[in-house]
Amino acid sequence: MTESFPVSPRNPWRTLDTRVVYANSWMTVREDSVIRPDGQPGIYGVVEIPPSVGVVALTDHHEIALVSQWRYTLGKMSLEIPTGGSEAGETILEAAGRELAEEAGLTAATWIPLGSIDNSNGITTDVSHIFLARALAPLPGGQRHQGDEQIEVVWMPFSQALEAVLAGNITESVSVAGILKAALLSPGDDPPVTPR
Repeated sequence: MTESFPVSPRNPWRTLDTRVVYANSWMTVREDSVIRPDGQPGIYGVVEIPPSVGVVALTDHHEIALVSQWRYTLGKMSLEIPTGGSEAGETILEAAGRELAEEAGLTAATWIPLGSIDNSNGITTDVSHIFLARALAPLPGGQRHQGDEQIEVVWMPFSQALEAVLAGNITESVSVAGILKAALLSPGDDPPVTPR
């Protein structure tokens, strides 16, 4: 999973060696021996994660499908847009469709890319690609989540979700970026909200 980056004259770091210190199906942790920008030797730990996705799923009545789930890492419930990692062999759009189906039990006929964000780019390679999904329909059989997920779908007006982001009640980074991007970019003739 180690990526090779183009040599840049602006890169003040020099990588001497790299080794994998941990790996599982979802991530690889590597430790690089480096020469730091100050010329001193050091180490740099990197968590390598495949590209991930986030889906802002909106109805024609400007309601957004959010998911509420327990986040083990932080020890708390989190209200988020459907998100997740891509799997080997699938495109980013296929990953977005799969995550929408698994977490929210929905399909979408219209997909609009909202760009990407770098998640914690000081420590991980995770780049999350965000989509606006419209023309939603329930998936026969409902959610298809994995065994390690216990997810509740929460519908709310998009304007209320935007307020929750601004109030700090929605804090997951891809969700914050996705909701703000959807609000500001207002794709199409029927924007979810009118930017102030």
